[in-house]
Amino acid sequence: MLYLMELWESIRDFLATGGDVLYIVMGVLFLMWVLMIERYWYLTGAFPKLRKEIIAKWDARKDTTSWYAHRIREAWISEANNKLNARILLIKTCVALCPLVGLLGTVTGMITVFEIMAVQGTGNPRLMASGISMATIPTMAGMVAALSGMFFATRLESKVRRAKEGLVDSLPHH
Repeated sequence: MLYLMELWESIRDFLATGGDVLYIVMGVLFLMWVLMIERYWYLTGAFPKLRKEIIAKWDARKDTTSWYAHRIREAWISEANNKLNARILLIKTCVALCPLVGLLGTVTGMITVFEIMAVQGTGNPRLMASGISMATIPTMAGMVAALSGMFFATRLESKVRRAKEGLVDSLPHH
């Protein structure tokens, strides 16, 4: 319990040092990870059932060679592909948004530094240092968030592509 309280205190201190923009970075990061976890769950839990249903429906068809049968096959593959790729674009958008929000923190932090310099002059380095850390920490946090998301989003896209290709290969094309 004590460990969790110390962890929470260090997170709170980090957020206070980096400014309010870190809350936005944290929100985007949270959304990105919730979406990625949902997609991994879909790929491992729900999609195999859908895949079996589509393969069973295809195998149950008497006609698999006509033009009409091939359009049905393409429609099923397209529908499965749409379900596989759901929210992938939103995940990629969150990955791209993290560094941009971090840069917003840099701008707001530098504005704080300039305000301090205008009011106090350059004689108080401690106040300027807090503004500079407020300018650099959100950028670092946004970059780290984007890097973590980029790795897993790329891996997720690869899994989605393989799942679609596996489905296409499982539906014989006569």
